[in-house]
Amino acid sequence: MLKKLVNNPRISLTVVAKRSANIQSIDSNLGDRMKMLNDNRQYLKTLELIDKHKNHIETCSNWVIIQALKACSELRDIQRGSSIHDLVSSRLKHDPYIFPALIHFYMQCGDIDRARSLFDGSSKKTLNIYGAMMKGYIRNNQAKKVVDLFSEINNPDRVIINLLFNACAQLGTAKELSLVKKVSLNIPKSFHSDPFIQTSLIDALMKCGDTLAAQSLFDTIKTRNLFIYGAMMKGNSHK
Repeated sequence: MLKKLVNNPRISLTVVAKRSANIQSIDSNLGDRMKMLNDNRQYLKTLELIDKHKNHIETCSNWVIIQALKACSELRDIQRGSSIHDLVSSRLKHDPYIFPALIHFYMQCGDIDRARSLFDGSSKKTLNIYGAMMKGYIRNNQAKKVVDLFSEINNPDRVIINLLFNACAQLGTAKELSLVKKVSLNIPKSFHSDPFIQTSLIDALMKCGDTLAAQSLFDTIKTRNLFIYGAMMKGNSHK
């Protein structure tokens, strides 16, 4: 029987394919379980789960690695997250998903220099990578660097625009007000109906001192959620 298996390439390939599919299924299930734990803020249990697979973490999917890094980020576990980084470092050039997760992890832990080093070492900076850096700078009260990064991006998406407006709101100067108005005039029309963009734009206009423009924008929005109302109310309370 063994000889037949060896001599029959079709059977051999089928066995390999089934084993591969089984490994992928286990890996996917592991990632899904970790995400469920993270969603329920059970970050220690997430790390306990990955510890059971630590002997082959290098071969785990990016989905599993990202969930492990998220748990480390929330717990500010710099040691464990750095260990995961070391184990998967050889994959970074070919995996655009783990890269921003690592930047987010270091930013969450306050290690801005390590995050910047990763960013600078990236040969292909995707919008997700820019977004992770921008979000990290905002978190660490370095909004000016967000504006600097934005100038490097050719075709920003909604997330990038939203982060820029958040940074400008944090800075709250006339210079940022001018930038906010310029960018808002040049973004695609579809962005203007996005409630996240609407909220962050109102917030930026308010905190940069142009309450009339914020009120004018607010009046044009037909469907207003609680966040949009909150941005207006919070802005008025800071006048």
